[in-house]
Amino acid sequence: MQQRRIGDRQVSAIGLGGMPMSVEGRPDRERSIATVHAALDAGVTLIDTADAYHLGADEVGHDETGHNESLVAEALRSWGGSTDDVLVATKGGHQRQPDGTWTLDGRPEHIREAARASASRLGVEAIDLYQYHRPDPDVPYEETLGAFAELLQDGVIRAAGISNADPEQIQLAHRVLGDGLVAVQNQFSPAFRSSHPELALCAELGLAFLPWSPLGGMKQARELSERHAAFGRVAEAHGVSPYQVTLAWELALSPTVIPIPGASRPESITDSAKAVHLELSPDEVAELTASGD
Repeated sequence: MQQRRIGDRQVSAIGLGGMPMSVEGRPDRERSIATVHAALDAGVTLIDTADAYHLGADEVGHDETGHNESLVAEALRSWGGSTDDVLVATKGGHQRQPDGTWTLDGRPEHIREAARASASRLGVEAIDLYQYHRPDPDVPYEETLGAFAELLQDGVIRAAGISNADPEQIQLAHRVLGDGLVAVQNQFSPAFRSSHPELALCAELGLAFLPWSPLGGMKQARELSERHAAFGRVAEAHGVSPYQVTLAWELALSPTVIPIPGASRPESITDSAKAVHLELSPDEVAELTASGD
């Protein structure tokens, strides 16, 4: 598996996004565990989760906060190989209420409490990478970042990241957190390219750029060859899936890019992981990039 850098850690160039295993339409626990195991078998050493990846409440009304974190921890414990090289990234600041609605809470006191709760669910002394999930407009961004600085200083987290951030917020986080900031996680895919400025800034600052929903969401991914014919043509030429072409294209954009496709089936993440072996020509990369213009 090709490796890329997040801070001082080397991880697989393709990660696994855990969200589909814990929200609406999720599979049973057995298949979810098998999906994580398939990722590990394929050489994936980056798993991205969040405390908000859960249903609002289960069928009997119990709070499900941290469902995906607990699931990932269980899968890592039950895998037959060593997980020493696996980096688990999680997020805080975005919440799911019992009625299923999504809310934001960037208050420093919430972030500090949420990080410790996530560490407990993951069964770790310190979180490898803790990310601010989504900016809370009711809390000054710098105040929330201050909580991340405290968590770094206290050893609750080893590295910090931000998600759904614009260039100004990335620059601010870089000033406040210094070397503690190692990653930015934004939406980016053939169907959603507005994060190009953030991707370029991450390359300039040496930060990992983690595209979430890198296939554009499952519906868009199924329609990829129709909506972006170039991806279908390149896939056919190489005898691979359009999903692999999409991920290989993203990897080719910058050495700091590490896509984290979500998966809820072993076959999906196994296919995605193969993208690291697909080498696109400069002309193919240019054609795929131009297809979004």
